Amino acid sequence: MNFLAHIYLSDSNDLITIGNFMADSIRGNRYLDYDGEIQKGIILHRAIDTFTDAHPIYRKSKHRLHDKYGHYSGVIMDIVYDHYLAKNWNQYSDIPLEVYAADFYQLLQNRHDLLTEKIQKMLPYMIARNWLVSYSSLEGLEMILFQMDYKTKNRVHMQEAIVEVKEYYEEFETEFTLFFEELRLHCKEILFKLSL
Repeated sequence: MNFLAHIYLSDSNDLITIGNFMADSIRGNRYLDYDGEIQKGIILHRAIDTFTDAHPIYRKSKHRLHDKYGHYSGVIMDIVYDHYLAKNWNQYSDIPLEVYAADFYQLLQNRHDLLTEKIQKMLPYMIARNWLVSYSSLEGLEMILFQMDYKTKNRVHMQEAIVEVKEYYEEFETEFTLFFEELRLHCKEILFKLSL
């Protein structure tokens, strides 16, 4: 799962959300350097990634891209699954996506001191291009894939995966919907255990 899913699955706890959002830039046990709630967010992020990578539905989706995109098929699929979350946002939240995204950007600006240097540098671009809302359209999805491809030095031309997304659009959406329900339940269990 990519940014939007990780944020959403943090259950509206600001510090857990921040930890979950920036977890990829925190290696190994460096998470212990952070406040307890941020630690929980990092642990949640890692649990989401582990659950996702091993899940047969997600693996089925990713497999369609593997021959052409290899290792990057997982990166692409994470972004594509965020597209379906954004596209169907009103099924998951009563807060409009535009408002939800704006509130999240404001949270990051308010707690800028807590962010890793990598996230601090990325934040202006994220806000300027409104990444979280961009996920909802195919044009926005293609733009984000292009940006990710640039970030990885154009190794596999990720933006070309929009062809496969369009070809298997309904299959991917069905798989996302089934998978995401299981992931939501899994995250509730993780958050409950972390609160004990």
